[in-house]
Amino acid sequence: MYARTMACWTILRLALEERLVYRGDFALGTLMRFLPIITQIFLWWAVFDSVAGTRSQSDIAGYRFQNVVAYYLLTMVSRAFSSMPGLASGIALQIRNGEIKKFLIQPVDMLGFLMLSRLAHKLAYYTVAAVPFAFVFFLCRGFFIDGWPDAGTLAAFVVSLILSFLLGFFLEASIGLLGFWFLEISSLLFVYMLLSYFLSGHMFPLDMLPAPWNQLVAVLPLKYLAYFPSAVFLGKVTGADLVRELSISAAWVVVFLILSRVMFHLGVKRYSGYGG
Repeated sequence: MYARTMACWTILRLALEERLVYRGDFALGTLMRFLPIITQIFLWWAVFDSVAGTRSQSDIAGYRFQNVVAYYLLTMVSRAFSSMPGLASGIALQIRNGEIKKFLIQPVDMLGFLMLSRLAHKLAYYTVAAVPFAFVFFLCRGFFIDGWPDAGTLAAFVVSLILSFLLGFFLEASIGLLGFWFLEISSLLFVYMLLSYFLSGHMFPLDMLPAPWNQLVAVLPLKYLAYFPSAVFLGKVTGADLVRELSISAAWVVVFLILSRVMFHLGVKRYSGYGG
C-alpha cells in the first residue's frame, strides 16, 4: 500500500513539474480563451434587444442579459475542469501503435496513470491561470447582478466541478478504449465533441430548450460537464433538486468508471500487440 501510494505521488509530482515548465503558455492561452466571450456578449446583446427592445428589461427563459454573460463565464470554468483534450485520441493512438504494451508489462495501471497525469495538468493550469481568471472575472463583475452565492451553494459548485472533471475523464477514456475494437475513432470522436459542445450547455443554457428536447437532454450525462456547475452557481438548482442532481452526476461518474474498467479488461484480452 505504501509503495503504491509513493508511486502515485511520484507520477503526480513529475507530471506537475512537466506541466509547470510551460506556465507562460498556460497563462497566455487561458487569457486568450476568454476572447470568444466578447463575441457572445455582442450576440446576446442583439438577441435581447430584439426580444423586448430594452436589453436591461428583457427576459428569456428566466435569464436576463447579464445572467447569460455570467453563465458563459462560468461555463468556461466548468469546461476547463471537464474538458480532456487529446485523452480519447491519445488512448486510441497508443492502442493502434502498440505503446499500450508498456502498461501491460509494467506494474502501472493505465487509467490510474492517465488520471494522475490529467490531475497534474488541471492543478498546473489553475495554479498559473488563477490570475487571468481573477482579472477577467473582476472586469466582468457587473454581469453578476444577483451577487455571489452563499457558502453552501459555493460548496455545491466546487463539488459539481470535481464531479465534472471525473465524468469528463472516464467518459472520454471510455471513448478512447473503443480503439481496441476500431482501428480509427476520429470520426466518432468528432461526432462526440460536436454533440458535447451543444448538449453540455456550452453553446447556450440548456433550460432554454423547449419540450420535449429539454427532457431528453436532462437524462443525458453531458449536461453535468458545463451547464450544471454554472446553474448551481447562479442559483438555478437549489434544495432537494440540488441534492438529487449531484447524486445523479456522481452516479454517472460511477457508471463510466466501471464501463472504462470493463472495456479495458475486455480490450486487453483481444489486443494483438502490433506496433512499437
